[in-house]
Amino acid sequence: MSDLKKNFIYNIFYQVLIILLPLITTPYLSRVLGVDGIGIFSYTYSIVTYFVLVAMLGINNYGNRCIAKIKNDKIKMSKTFLSIYAIQVTMSLLMLLIYIIYIIFFNNKYKLVGLVQIIYLVATIFDINWFFFGLEKFKLTVTRNFIIKILSLIFILLFIKSKNDIVLYVIIMSCGSLFSNLLLFPFLIKEINIVRINFSDIKCHIKPILILFIPIIAMSIYKIMDKIMLGGLSNINEVGYYEQAEKIINIPMSIITALGAVMIPRISNLVSTGKIKLTKLYIKKSLNFMMFLASPICFGLISISHNFVPFFLGSEFVKTSILVYYLAPTIIFISFSNVIRTQYLVPREDDKKFIKSVFLGAFTNLIMNSLLIPRFGSVGACVGTITSEFMSMFYQIIIVKNELSIKEYFLKPLIFLIKALVMLFTILPINLLVINVEIKMLLQILIGCMVYGLLNIRYILELIDFN
Repeated sequence: MSDLKKNFIYNIFYQVLIILLPLITTPYLSRVLGVDGIGIFSYTYSIVTYFVLVAMLGINNYGNRCIAKIKNDKIKMSKTFLSIYAIQVTMSLLMLLIYIIYIIFFNNKYKLVGLVQIIYLVATIFDINWFFFGLEKFKLTVTRNFIIKILSLIFILLFIKSKNDIVLYVIIMSCGSLFSNLLLFPFLIKEINIVRINFSDIKCHIKPILILFIPIIAMSIYKIMDKIMLGGLSNINEVGYYEQAEKIINIPMSIITALGAVMIPRISNLVSTGKIKLTKLYIKKSLNFMMFLASPICFGLISISHNFVPFFLGSEFVKTSILVYYLAPTIIFISFSNVIRTQYLVPREDDKKFIKSVFLGAFTNLIMNSLLIPRFGSVGACVGTITSEFMSMFYQIIIVKNELSIKEYFLKPLIFLIKALVMLFTILPINLLVINVEIKMLLQILIGCMVYGLLNIRYILELIDFN
């Protein structure tokens, strides 16, 4: 098995773990904390996440890319890491101070929960995942994360017993993030040398980091701001419904994130060595693979959502099933744009095009949310998300059409969409059967996989030979 395939598998496991283990606890937490408890956590976490984003700037993508290019030169790599990490530590401490001031003097709503969320900012100081991603050492991050997530799962089941335990829940989640980051430092010592750096070493990284930070902030408008706007323009229950819908959608999205994280260092290295044809081959394979996965997941969620959500989350979250219908198509839109962004624009350092596409999506989302959330609540937030993700994807396809043929790179993968539609119309009638809900969903999943698998048997056999 090739290193690329191994890294992809490791990172799929890593990303799925981030989403899947909390999702295992979701039925329990939904019933224990309720809609308002889930909403309070989501609302306060969204706020602290903005401070974390500013603390990290564009370091995750930029640091990953830089380390990937020079990983064979230990002295140069060490100096680069220490220079970038100095920026990260400085910004993290600054954001920590500003957040404490904000919570104490300006935030009168959910103050105690907000104070505990500070631990996430402390964890940011020690977040060096980007360094190991640049080295393509995904097995290390998977192993460490597995241990921490399992421990978090155990603590949640043991100690979270009522709505009054919301603060304890935040402590468990945030401390898990902190300890997960700290566990990487013993391995860091083996990878770098402690070398002297000066301000000029640090200064040369500031501008490119800030350039990559701009689209991250813009993207956060339709990834994080929607929950803050829901809490401000609607009510905390709507945040709870929306949060749980996003959790369900984010499980398959973890696979897409995994591919992007693996391909950034690999393609950055190929671009730096002038192997352009090989990079385009990887992009073509990635687009096909993403549509092969995204299409059935999108329509599969639509087909089972009505039965799955109340069964999984409880009757209090019935409204969430409607939100899953709306958000499911974003899986397809994000699949396309993620490949273009992480495998074409970022490795080629074509940051201006990336920034424009993200700002278009952010502006669209902000306008749609402002108009729709006050009237339609969480449904309005879903419409804003769908529209913004589509606009961002469409713009990215247009701006790369001269380098990546629309017919060859973007239209051919749509065959998977057609086959997934055939699967959808095959399993939708099962909803009409008067049988046990669990059996009904199991039949839909099994028959859906069988139909889609048979329709794509040739591609699946080709996929096995992927190098």
